[in-house]
Amino acid sequence: MSSGGARKKKGGHEEHEEHVNHERWLVSYADMLTLLFVLFVVLFSMSSVDQKKFAQLAAGLSQGFGASSVALTGNVSNLEGSGQSTNVVPIDPGVNPGDGGSGTAGMSKEQQEAVKRAVLAASRKEASANAKAATKEAENLKEIERKIADALEAAKLLNQVKFTINERGLVVTVVTNEVVFAGNRAELRSGGRKILDAIAPTLAKLPNSIEVDGNTNQLKATTSYYPSGWELSAARASTTVRYLIGHGLPKDRMSAVGFSDTKPLIDPKDPRAVTMNRRVDVVVLTTLSAEQAALLPAAAGDDAKLHTGTTTKQAAAEAKATLGTTESTTGSTTTTTTPHD
Repeated sequence: MSSGGARKKKGGHEEHEEHVNHERWLVSYADMLTLLFVLFVVLFSMSSVDQKKFAQLAAGLSQGFGASSVALTGNVSNLEGSGQSTNVVPIDPGVNPGDGGSGTAGMSKEQQEAVKRAVLAASRKEASANAKAATKEAENLKEIERKIADALEAAKLLNQVKFTINERGLVVTVVTNEVVFAGNRAELRSGGRKILDAIAPTLAKLPNSIEVDGNTNQLKATTSYYPSGWELSAARASTTVRYLIGHGLPKDRMSAVGFSDTKPLIDPKDPRAVTMNRRVDVVVLTTLSAEQAALLPAAAGDDAKLHTGTTTKQAAAEAKATLGTTESTTGSTTTTTTPHD
């Protein structure tokens, strides 16, 4: 018999070495190509929009938001019947979906108009909701004003305070004029303490945050105890905040801001500016969003202008007078006599 490298015989036949398959890698390679193909097919299907389905979506949005129904006509057919292929509009990944630049590029004029009407209907709905919220908030702020005015009237201090409703909320303006603070000083005087004592109970019951703004007039007088009007106005605001916190207002709802002479209440050329612009504003901040708060002055009407507070009694009398005038106008009739020949 030969050595180890020789083939052995068994049963009269030679025994061959086992054949090694060197092409098994082709199976894995084919699987990888298949998966890549499937991936690209999925990506392609996600990067296109069925124009017919998009038009149907636009019509549904238009009807859902109250716009008139529009028949979307085009060359798109049903799946069964004419055999026309469905138009596919590719999406440009470089375009912002919110700018409307190319989202309707492949649509007919009627379809584009339907989309525009749907967007406008949604905008009108949002604007209507914002207007209702602003109107309700203006009524709430007016009710707060009446409660504060009642307390000031009881203390015979109503003429020391003015009110305004603006985009920030209800502004309670306390004109200092030697009543609240002495000249160039930030210590509350007895008159100022009485005013704050009257309004503090009402403010303490509110959920709103309260901001106190200190303001100086436009006189270029040198401040004796503070480097400038900035420090003086901020000190007066801080003093007012500390006093209100000491009378029941939670400190986490309070803030103090100094504006110096940058936010005059009236024109600095007006003779009253010397006293009117030297003030402290206690602001009941609104809880509305920025878009809704911007509508507050319009919703408040005449109350958006600087005015003396209206008490609950005065408001009831005005409402009664208005109701009487309306009933008188509605109940009156006009008789016309036709002359005879």
